[in-house]
Amino acid sequence: MEYFLLVFSLLIILISAEIFTNGVEVFGERASLSQAVVGSVLAAVGTALPETIVPLVAILFYKGEAGSHIGIGAILGAPFMLATLGFFLVGVGAFISFLRKKRGFEIFLEEKTFKRDFFFFLLSYSLAIGTGVFFSQTKSIHYLLALGLVFIYLIYLRLTFRAESLEVEAHKDLYLSSILKKIKKSLSKRTEKNLSLLQAFMALLIMVKGAHLFVENLEKISFALGLNPLIFSLLLAPVATELPEKFNSLLWSLRNRDILALGNISGAMVFQSTFPVSVGLIFTPWEISGLALYSALIALGIIIIYYLYLMLFKRLPLPLLLLSGLAYLGYFFVVLAQLSHGRA
Repeated sequence: MEYFLLVFSLLIILISAEIFTNGVEVFGERASLSQAVVGSVLAAVGTALPETIVPLVAILFYKGEAGSHIGIGAILGAPFMLATLGFFLVGVGAFISFLRKKRGFEIFLEEKTFKRDFFFFLLSYSLAIGTGVFFSQTKSIHYLLALGLVFIYLIYLRLTFRAESLEVEAHKDLYLSSILKKIKKSLSKRTEKNLSLLQAFMALLIMVKGAHLFVENLEKISFALGLNPLIFSLLLAPVATELPEKFNSLLWSLRNRDILALGNISGAMVFQSTFPVSVGLIFTPWEISGLALYSALIALGIIIIYYLYLMLFKRLPLPLLLLSGLAYLGYFFVVLAQLSHGRA
C-alpha cells in the first residue's frame, strides 16, 4: 500500500505543479510582471513557504535542544537541496528538451537577474554560516544579523521589482478560466487575474499535501527496509519537502522557460537564507557544525562556482547544472561514512 501511495503522491505533486505554474504564468502575464519577479519572488516564495513552516514549528513549539537541532537542520537543508538537486533537475529538463530537438545545448538566462540572486544568497548565507561557526553563543550578534538579513531581503525585493527583465508569456490559457468559460463565454482581465491567483494557491495547497503524503510513505518504506532513521532525516525527507520547487522548475525547463525555472530555485534560496535564518538566529543557539556545516559549505561552493562562471562567461553551461547532482551524491557518501564511524 505504501508503494502505491508513494507513486500516487508523486502524481499529485506533478499535476499540482503543472496547475501552479500555469496559474503563476497567467497572473504574471495579466499583471504585466517580469519573469524575474514571477520566478525569483512569486513562485520562489510561494513554494518555499510550506517547508519554511517545518523549522519554525520545530523551533517555536518543540522547545529544547532537539527542537533547535531539527530547526537548524531544516533551515540549512533547504538551500543545500535547492543548490544540488534543484539545479540538477533544471539541467535534466533542459537536457530532455535538447534531446527532443526543442532547443540547443544551452541554458537561456538573464545574466543580471541571476548574478543578483546569487550575490544576495552568498551574502546572507555566508553571514549566517560564519556566525554559526564563530559566534554561536553571542546573542547580541544574532539579533543584529537577524534584523540585517530581513533588511537584505527587502533590498533584494526592491531591486528585483525595479530591474529590467522580459515579461511573462503564459504557456497556456488559465485552466480554471477555460472551465468557467464553458459556463460564461467571456471573463474580464481582472477576473482572470484573480482566478489565476486562486488557482495557484489551491494548487500549492494540494502540492504540499502531496509532498507530506510522499514523506510519510517514504518514511514507512525506509524503515521497513531497515534504513537508518538518520539517513532518512538528512537525505530523503529534505528531498521530499523541496519537491514543489523542483517539479515547478523541471516543468519550466522542459518548456524552455529557463529564467522562470532557475529563478524559482535561486529566488527560493535567497528567501531561505534570510527569513528562516533570522528565526533560527533569534530562537536557537545557532551553532553549526558536523554534517549541517558540510551541507552549508557544499551549497555555498556550488553557488560560488555559478556566480564566478556568470561573471567570467556571461552564461551557465548545461553540464554544470547536471554536475550539481554529484554534490548531493558526495554528501550522501559523507553521511554514510559518518554513520559507519558512529559520529553522525
